[in-house]
Amino acid sequence: MIQRKILDDVSESLQKANKIVILYGARQTGKTTLSNAVISGLKGRVLKINADELKYIETLSSRDFQQMKLLIEGYDCLFIDEAQRIPNIGINLKIIHDNMPDLKILVTGSSSFDLANQLNEPLTGRTITYKLFPLALCELHKEMNIFELKDSLSTYLIYGMYPGLRAFDSAIGKEKHLTELSTAYLYKDIFELSAIRNPSKLRDLLKLLAFQIGSEVSIRELSQNLNIDQATVDGYIDLLEKSFIVFRLGGFSRNLRKEISKKQKIYFWDTGIRNSLINNFSTFDFRNDMGALWENFVIAERIKYLSYNNLNTLSYFWRTYTGAEIDYIEERNGRLSAFEIKVKSQNAKIPQTWADTYGGEFFTIHQDNFQDFLL
Repeated sequence: MIQRKILDDVSESLQKANKIVILYGARQTGKTTLSNAVISGLKGRVLKINADELKYIETLSSRDFQQMKLLIEGYDCLFIDEAQRIPNIGINLKIIHDNMPDLKILVTGSSSFDLANQLNEPLTGRTITYKLFPLALCELHKEMNIFELKDSLSTYLIYGMYPGLRAFDSAIGKEKHLTELSTAYLYKDIFELSAIRNPSKLRDLLKLLAFQIGSEVSIRELSQNLNIDQATVDGYIDLLEKSFIVFRLGGFSRNLRKEISKKQKIYFWDTGIRNSLINNFSTFDFRNDMGALWENFVIAERIKYLSYNNLNTLSYFWRTYTGAEIDYIEERNGRLSAFEIKVKSQNAKIPQTWADTYGGEFFTIHQDNFQDFLL
């Protein structure tokens, strides 16, 4: 079992902070396993509730403290798994927390779009929130040295980092698992909790995005290809982002006229899911998308690293209308750092426009030195 990076933080918050602890993340990223590890270190009785079970939903959505007390009384900790399935969960957790302030409460949700809407206003000032992603290199580094991580890079790039993949030794097993995830399971909450009229369009959108990683995405072009309006496309992408399947990277600009800032790039949190969507699990020698795949992998791993280490950082890409570009930009504490991402060991040259306008640090990230950036 891999010890997750945020395990100690979640445990400490639940035991000492006297707040409701919320753990967000896509399905199958290990939220329940992490939560059980946290709970195992607690003293006292724990009530575990899976919100997929209908018998709990009526009570926990009742807004009736006396009714909820009958369920919870006698326990020291309440754990609700997949809480997004309980209507009005936010106001009901507020009632429980306000009436039973010593009760420890841990909640998981596999989609933030519904759970967040229910929690933010009712629970203002009462929560501590964490995000759990698929496995990160900085977590695997606890049991693997640099040589072993580099030796496994090709596997991670092709099959991704979902914890369940560790149960399969064969390529066939990994591919079947990813196919099951990418065809239905990851989108279960989107289909059930949002009013999507045409699920096939969402899947078609995902395939289009999978082919465009590393490139600027045009909502207008996606709209034309899918034959749906731009607002709907943007709404679908928003749902996919809030369900931790994709994330956006905006263009960096200080309002120089020649900089592109309105477009965006869209990456997948997991390259295995991306490869499954386009049905391409080929090895490096037979791929024509290695540059884009490596770029997606590095940026996703970097953002996981920043999140897990509580480094408040803004992330962008940069390009001008004249063609000068940089793959990845970070802004932290007023300082800018620029990164060019290459598959093979080589030093990229900083674009002169960037150097003249912003200066700052410039690095090339490749498969021989990624450890300095991601671990």
